[in-house]
Amino acid sequence: MQKTIFVVDDNDTNLSVAKEALKDQHRVMTLPSAAKMFAMIEKIKPDLILLDIEMPEMDGFEALQKLKETETLADIPVIFLTSMADASVEARGFQLGVIDFVIKPFSAPVLINRIKTHLDIDELIRERTAQLQQKSEELQHLQNAIIFGFADLVESRDEGTGGHVDRTAAYIQILLDALADTGLYTDEICELDHDLFVSSARLHDVGKIAISDVILNKPGKLNDEEYAIMKTHTTEGEKAIDNIASRTDDVEFLRNAKLFAGCHHERWDGRGYPRMLKGTDIPIQGRLMAIVDVYDALVSERPYKKPFTVEEAVKIIMENSGTQFDPKIAEVFYNVQKLFESVDRNSRTIGNDRQN
Repeated sequence: MQKTIFVVDDNDTNLSVAKEALKDQHRVMTLPSAAKMFAMIEKIKPDLILLDIEMPEMDGFEALQKLKETETLADIPVIFLTSMADASVEARGFQLGVIDFVIKPFSAPVLINRIKTHLDIDELIRERTAQLQQKSEELQHLQNAIIFGFADLVESRDEGTGGHVDRTAAYIQILLDALADTGLYTDEICELDHDLFVSSARLHDVGKIAISDVILNKPGKLNDEEYAIMKTHTTEGEKAIDNIASRTDDVEFLRNAKLFAGCHHERWDGRGYPRMLKGTDIPIQGRLMAIVDVYDALVSERPYKKPFTVEEAVKIIMENSGTQFDPKIAEVFYNVQKLFESVDRNSRTIGNDRQN
């Protein structure tokens, strides 16, 4: 398939020579100014641009800078056409992102070969980039499958928490989006990869793998000794994630997962566990999960209790705003409670359909 090449030059002779040299191999569009080029580029995106430097109104440097500052155009390779064989001109051009220079007057063979070389390189780069992107996506899918499988394995040991992992991840996504919309805690969430962040939340209870089934599935209230053992699922989760981290370089995902696992039972007033952190000393992962974990526990049936209504669960969380929960996040939760209710309702419907 023919490549589209823009030749931009205010000299008609140069335009004619370039078109004649390239027309058999490429689709060539000749343009007498940078302004005409930008008007045309809105309709057709070229595979390469031959750009004269010395032009009135907008010279080649200005045009190149504008191209590179436009996200959708920045990847177009640009070759400068110039009669100025000057080191400072070359330095400025390469600094702005030009890929080569062709000195005028140019010969057809030189122009053809320069363009072929750069188009071949550009195509190779695009192919390799696409391959790497595909591999990256495949690895991401594999990672997610392993995470989901591992989280489901842990959850399957706890007879009363079916669907908890999926629901809490969905709730975290809702709160994260709402925080971004309201501008709260931007310093803590602006640099986050939201997909990784939400996915890592699935491992918040991974430490339960170390808790005895007798305690995990006890139908009644835990005694003091059993409760002390149950509380270790936070630190056991951190240990499990540290063990995984020692074998991989996926730092961000595992850092988030460790904070979800270790901090989701901390309390805003400092009376939580395992470290009795207080206020914003609790990482954002712990402050978010504290609310969604309790909400899901309240509206879910457990061996030792019937489910609370959504209204009752919301009331309990808001009554504990500023003591157990971050008051700002609790307020955000209150504003999006209908979305939580929808997630819960859909999850229960799907769960019932699977059982039937």
